[in-house]
Amino acid sequence: MIAGALAEARERTLALVEPLDDAQLNRVWSPILSPLAWDLGHIANFEELWLVQRVGGREPLRGELGRFYDAIENPRKIRGELPILRDEELRSYMADVRERTLDVLEGVEIDPDVEDPLLRDGFVYEMLLAHELQHNETMLQLLQLVDGYELPDQLGSERTSVRIAARSESSAAEMVLIEAGEREIGAGPRGFAYDNERPRHTVELGAFEIDRTPVGNGAYIAYMEATGAEAPLYWERQGEGWVDSSRGRRAAIDPSDPVIHVSWDQADGFAHWAGKRLPAEFEWEAARDRLDGVGHAWEWTSSHFLPYPGFEAFPYREYSEVFFGDEYRVLRGSSWATHARVARPSFRNWDLPQRNQIFAGLRCARDA
Repeated sequence: MIAGALAEARERTLALVEPLDDAQLNRVWSPILSPLAWDLGHIANFEELWLVQRVGGREPLRGELGRFYDAIENPRKIRGELPILRDEELRSYMADVRERTLDVLEGVEIDPDVEDPLLRDGFVYEMLLAHELQHNETMLQLLQLVDGYELPDQLGSERTSVRIAARSESSAAEMVLIEAGEREIGAGPRGFAYDNERPRHTVELGAFEIDRTPVGNGAYIAYMEATGAEAPLYWERQGEGWVDSSRGRRAAIDPSDPVIHVSWDQADGFAHWAGKRLPAEFEWEAARDRLDGVGHAWEWTSSHFLPYPGFEAFPYREYSEVFFGDEYRVLRGSSWATHARVARPSFRNWDLPQRNQIFAGLRCARDA
């Protein structure tokens, strides 16, 4: 079952880059996005580090190669300059790591009561799968820049399946009342979740209202026209309307679709213009079962990315702990590019407030 899931994730990864040549894989398209060749090598190196080396106790295939794929030590703006693997050497490394991974799997016991926390409940395997699938979404952010890029059939159908109408072209969207009270927030103690989703804890929330559906393109256009606000990424003027220019195409913006590719700064500006505010991440999670349209785009919240009470870093502090503070804002939900295995109500995404290359939109809230 684990081998099958790993194979499915890898098939999805390779399908994303299949239409591209080596020059496109190695190209630096943006200083805030890794070259695709780095992402591919990082995916394989992460798998080698955690399963082949940590669990299997084996030596790495290529000595100190891993230091070039350390995401903390190597910011995105310099990754294209590193002596990383490229072209056929890269593809060979990915295949060799996967062969060793499957060999290690044959000798590992999967048991909910196993002593090693990396193996308990299959944590390390779920982490590897989530890691690769999350990089798929990051790669898709870059692929928006490639003229003529066509989504693989699988991804195209996933995108179509989550298209929903925002149901309102004005700022006065229908809102849902959430009564005041205590709410359980975060992931429970069993099953896979990242360290920043735990421990599950109780919070006291005041009564609030939240948009039933995400903010639509039509409402965002009204905001731009009223305030002169910046358009979402990839939007361009065409006559009296707007078009989406991603992937080198020019497709008319549908006013009824939820807006996407907006930064936190843009989302916060819209919310204030509409006489509302962005929801706190705990409000978003508490209202999750009452919201329509989750899954079209990540949704910005007002919350900074901070640890929950009793937080413990696991299995490494660089996943969450080094990002805690007031620099990053939390996004909740998922986007059309997020694999279902990654999306869950407790999942906490985060990014800098000025970033709009991510598949992010918003819905608004206000005190009741």
